[in-house]
Amino acid sequence: MSNEHGVPAPTFASRIHGCLLGGALGDALGDSVEAGPTAGTRGPSSQAGAGGFDDLSGPARFADDTQLTLYTVDGLVEALEWANSGVGADVNACLWLAYLRWLASQGEDAPPSAPVPQPRWIDGQEVLRQRRHPEQDCITGLASGEMGTSFRPVNPEAKGVGTVMRSAPFGLVPHIASDAVYKLSSDAASLTHGHPSARQSAGLFSLLIHRLVSGAALADAAAEVTADAGALPDAAPELRERLEAALRLADKREAGPERPVQVLGEGRLAEEALAVALYAVLSTAPAEGEEKQPDRHFRDAVALAVKHGGASGTIGSLAGNILGALYGEDCLPAPWLAALEAPEVVRGMADQLVKVTTGEG
Repeated sequence: MSNEHGVPAPTFASRIHGCLLGGALGDALGDSVEAGPTAGTRGPSSQAGAGGFDDLSGPARFADDTQLTLYTVDGLVEALEWANSGVGADVNACLWLAYLRWLASQGEDAPPSAPVPQPRWIDGQEVLRQRRHPEQDCITGLASGEMGTSFRPVNPEAKGVGTVMRSAPFGLVPHIASDAVYKLSSDAASLTHGHPSARQSAGLFSLLIHRLVSGAALADAAAEVTADAGALPDAAPELRERLEAALRLADKREAGPERPVQVLGEGRLAEEALAVALYAVLSTAPAEGEEKQPDRHFRDAVALAVKHGGASGTIGSLAGNILGALYGEDCLPAPWLAALEAPEVVRGMADQLVKVTTGEG
């Protein structure tokens, strides 16, 4: 079976690994661009800032986007482990406990009213214990000691990228309905961010990943989530506007003289980051009838994403998640992957998710 570009369809396990590793690569490359050419300790920053990524020497360091994505995987894995043993578990509570463990790894204390989670494998990975300029709303939301809900979220006005950047794993859980994917993701977003656009951006991003993993064509999945953005209860109008603009700008037949950053924003808000990542992936996709190597699409899209400006790490991470879910591991450029720090940690969490969802591994 082949996908829309004549490339053999990847396995489910390859899509999980591709999505998580692709996100880590985009995060690392984007973080190096944000750091600028003077940050010599960040590995490829000078090369990235100069416009080229092919000579990466590593280590390409990922940031809090990847840390929280992997802790999202861990929370889902724990909930699925309970389910596979015949015990029902509150998925959002498992995610909250996972995020509280990440909070502790950042040197932050939750109040005594918060539960004390039991350590898991992920907590022993040193690369995930390093503080990589985490988003402040994630810190304050978790440090409140309150388990936010969609009805009573913490940080009710927060609409930064801290939700959407960690939400790809919800789309990697198979055999659940689309509305369940959206609910799991948006509920988890409420643990740290309360603004509707932040929660809805997270939910729609997870839906996009879910549809791609299920075999949908990229353009179709993008159009569907854009339509979904307008059909949500209490839909945030800015989210649909940004997504519609991303599709319009990516369509070379309709794109006008507008600069993407002027239309989509810098990517520092959740809906902006999602729209910019979607634009980067769509605008670099092979034209109809054109064959293109998956790794070339990955290179082009991630390079465009991280050079957009603003939250380059998050935008790059989202673009990498999307392409990894679409193509599987085959899209990951080998030189970039060789430069990525701690790929064994990302693969380790991917393996856990594959095992708990398929029994393989």
